Amino acid sequence: MTTDQPDARFMDEAVDLAVKGVLSGEGGPFGAVVVKDGAVVGRGNNRVTSSNDPTAHAEIVAIREACAALGTFSLAGCELYTSCEPCPMCLGAIAWARFDRVYYAGNRDDAAAAGFDDAEFYDEVCRPIDERHLPMISFRRTDAQRAFEAWRAQGDRVDY
Repeated sequence: MTTDQPDARFMDEAVDLAVKGVLSGEGGPFGAVVVKDGAVVGRGNNRVTSSNDPTAHAEIVAIREACAALGTFSLAGCELYTSCEPCPMCLGAIAWARFDRVYYAGNRDDAAAAGFDDAEFYDEVCRPIDERHLPMISFRRTDAQRAFEAWRAQGDRVDY
């Protein structure tokens, strides 16, 4: 069960994780916690540079830990506390995880002032495919239909 009132303890933990991650050399100044029914079920701090993984943002690490702890891919019924407004990648993961709500402390302008300017990524996602800076080329689209046909025919699939 979630509420619409943030709990300062959880944001304190998210910010503490961010600071500890910086001081330990694990990565950038970002931390996150996943909360379900008033208890932390997942924690994460940025580990991009220490793990050589560009997806190891605090929110992603916390989502992975929470899903493992709960044994599910859906975090419906959970809240995310994060030390900074999520980047576009994390926002996508948050949406797929089905969180009830997200609380964030710093915003994208604060991150930009610290050298983490994600404006280009926000802009890129909004551009039509043929106007993106990263070339996106559809290739053999008809071949991909076999996978979609297999999915539609799978009687015991788990929809998400």
